[in-house]
Amino acid sequence: MTLQEAIGQLFILGFDGDRPTERLREFVRDLAPGGVILFGRNLGTPEEIAVLIDALQAISSTPLFVAIDQEGGKVARLQAPFTRWPSADAVGAADSPDLTRAIAASIGRELMAVGINMDMAPVLDVLTNPANPVMAGRSYGSDPRMVARHGIAFFKGLAEQGVIAVGKHFPGHGDTTVDSHLALPLVSHDLDRLSTIEFIPFVASIEADIPALMTAHLLIPALDPDRPATLSRRILTDLLRAQMSFDGLIISDDLLMQGIAESTSPGEAGVRFLEAGGDLMLICQDEAAQRQALRAVVDAVEIGRLSEERVQASYDRIARVKAQYLRDGREASPGEIGAIVGCAAHRRLAARAQ
Repeated sequence: MTLQEAIGQLFILGFDGDRPTERLREFVRDLAPGGVILFGRNLGTPEEIAVLIDALQAISSTPLFVAIDQEGGKVARLQAPFTRWPSADAVGAADSPDLTRAIAASIGRELMAVGINMDMAPVLDVLTNPANPVMAGRSYGSDPRMVARHGIAFFKGLAEQGVIAVGKHFPGHGDTTVDSHLALPLVSHDLDRLSTIEFIPFVASIEADIPALMTAHLLIPALDPDRPATLSRRILTDLLRAQMSFDGLIISDDLLMQGIAESTSPGEAGVRFLEAGGDLMLICQDEAAQRQALRAVVDAVEIGRLSEERVQASYDRIARVKAQYLRDGREASPGEIGAIVGCAAHRRLAARAQ
């Protein structure tokens, strides 16, 4: 495996189109990403989604993470005939971890039916600010221990079906008034407050062996006055790795969100993310930006800014999670997909938390 191919494994990339065209095949062969992420622009019928994913897996030289945001509520990329799942705040209001786990297992069953093996969920943010423009409806609530209970139940339910859960958004996006898609939010709390509210669901999930966490594009001066969490070694290595003992995958939020992109190019952001201790860079669109970021990481290794050992550490974590979770082929045949997606049992389960 070449250096560029090894570094490609450190990326999850978005793409255009909902068919396995030759252009898309070339994209996967050339960039050799560790995974892809799906959005509405990629989604046809359940059977068409399965055909697309099967083709991507066949093209890739290594098994792909196939990721999606399927939280429930307003953040649900998969629409009808997939089950319409309740939002996290509705599930939290029901306050039954068993129900939360059953919902997540059913979400996972529908994801796996079409070949999606990674869900960018659960949300582990504690919603302490009702005016938060991005987290409303997406958090289990304002009690950090309740958020921890339901977050753990959700990721365990996904794991039952072989789906990789990605808890988000570390170190906590619950008390912000700015959307990090648009600008860089500032979290001004001191360490005592962060430790007793924001950190609790993440620490509990780490202790329960959650396989992956996503970073937040936040500036938290009490932790690092100079760099946002996604690019901060103090936060990703000193805090998350060393103090919290997390050895799973650290995945960035999209590096093209303005919370990062307004001050840092995709390539520089990717290098800084790896320097900080991250593993998988998420770039959801713009092939030129994706190529620039990949080239920048390769260049950083070649000039010695990033060591090969640093790249290898992330590569090894990715390989370990893939070996643990990714299966050969889909268990659902094309004829079985329709019996799983949006089935009556799932609709009844969803209705229990509406």
